[in-house]
Amino acid sequence: MAQQNELLSKAEEIAEEVLRRGKHILPTVARLCLISTFLEDGIRMWVQWTEQREYMDLSWGCGKFLATVFVLVNLIGQLGGCVMVIGRFRVTIACGVLFFIVVLQTVAYSILWDVQFLFRNLALIGALLLVLAESRVEGKSLFAGVPSLGENKPKNILQLAGRSLLAFMFITLLRFELSPMQIFQDVLGSILMVMVTIGFKTKLSALILVCLLGALNFYHNAWWNIPSYKPLRDFLKYDFFQTLSVIGGLLMIVSLGPGGVSMDEHKKKW
Repeated sequence: MAQQNELLSKAEEIAEEVLRRGKHILPTVARLCLISTFLEDGIRMWVQWTEQREYMDLSWGCGKFLATVFVLVNLIGQLGGCVMVIGRFRVTIACGVLFFIVVLQTVAYSILWDVQFLFRNLALIGALLLVLAESRVEGKSLFAGVPSLGENKPKNILQLAGRSLLAFMFITLLRFELSPMQIFQDVLGSILMVMVTIGFKTKLSALILVCLLGALNFYHNAWWNIPSYKPLRDFLKYDFFQTLSVIGGLLMIVSLGPGGVSMDEHKKKW
């Protein structure tokens, strides 16, 4: 037990050193990763304008006008929201627009009836909530020394909800196979995700999950190796950028910490 505690403490020291050196660029990298799926989808709406309109018209029989409106809303909403998030301009409005896009696509593409895609969209919403939490932190820091009057409570709730929703992404990655490597991956990932959700050793757990999810993403979703004419390429591309967005959410947790509603925070009061 003593050896395990020593190993854990060493790992935490290494993680803190990594965070200390990268603290200035980490929030920006997190935001870039987080908006990647919206950016990719917005560009796809532009590049595949005709195909997207025809798909919506055929799927819903809504006519070319409504199909065009759907594609236009997705195009402007996603690209505009991405620019606002990266520019840190009206972040609350930007996250609201991107949240609306997630809900709109969930209904339009009948994702409600596909558990895997629904869970991934819930994880994406969790990542957006963490961006909102970060924007609140930045807003308060502009007025150093002014009492918050309890305004940190909404931020803590946003962080808790964001952490909890991110867990849905990992659920979709669980594979019930009997190979030792897959069993180890499932068990390790599940433990880390639970630790992130309850806020225990949060930064270390989230950082390890970033490495694990990053490796799995590049291994399983290597869309660049698939010829452009194969439908599998688009599917893997979609999967790759959605996972990258959740990685952005985890990086946001690494940057922000778990917030007030967490075991890490309560340990400070013991």
